[in-house]
Formats: sequence, structure tokens, C-alpha cells
Amino acid sequence: MKLIGFNLSKVSIEKISDNFKEFKIDTNLNLIDINQIKTDLFKSKEDLLGVRFKYIINYSPNLGKILFEGNILLSLDQKDSKKILKDWKNKKLQEDFKITVFNVILRKCNIKALQLEDEMNFPIHLPLPVLRKESKKDTK
Repeated sequence: MKLIGFNLSKVSIEKISDNFKEFKIDTNLNLIDINQIKTDLFKSKEDLLGVRFKYIINYSPNLGKILFEGNILLSLDQKDSKKILKDWKNKKLQEDFKITVFNVILRKCNIKALQLEDEMNFPIHLPLPVLRKESKKDTK
């Protein structure tokens, strides 16, 4: 499987309140649709699959939300492509495929989310590395 393209069709951020004293961050990632893309651009024995997704980072209770919607274009051999499309019709995908696609989405969207969170003064939704002063016990 090869990643041919990734593009966002919708990016939305909404801050409802600045009261981030006690909050919870929930994320939700869903695949909306998977379909075969017909094109004459690629002269290969591989099929192109389009994957539509929606990724939401929700700050509760009712503090704000970040939303990403987009598309991924994948190139797969015909056998794998047919299996994935058949599985999708039955609403059950192979775990390896699902994990790979989710990781691509998370990698791309989380970078953008960090930038948006910084600009809008939202708490960061991912733990970032932090330097700490070495204690005297650690040096012995």
C-alpha cells in the first residue's frame, strides 16, 4: 500500500469558553467512505482507493472543538483493493489496513491541531516532552 495523496477538505476550530480549569479532551476518528477511484493517470496494475475521514478533538464540558475532514488516496494491488472494498461493504476492515490509515490521519492532523491549539490558546491535546532538572539521587 502506498500513500499517493492526503488533503483536508474542512478544518474548523471553535472556542466556546476560556474556562479550562477542569476539562476533558476526547478524540474521535471515523472513516466515512472508501471507494475505488478510476483514472488514466497511473498505468499500473494497482488500484486507487479514496478514503474519506473525519477527526474531532473535543474539549468538554462544552469548551471547544477542532474538526478535520479530508481524503486519502492510496495505491494498492488489485487483490488487496477488492478485499478492502468487500470488507468495507460489510463494515468490517482488516486491522492492519485500519491501523495504517489511522496512523497517517493522526500524524497529519495532530501536527495541524498543535498549531491551531497554540494560535487559539487551547490546551495541547497530546503530551509533549518536558525537560526536568536532575535530582541529586539521579547523579549518584
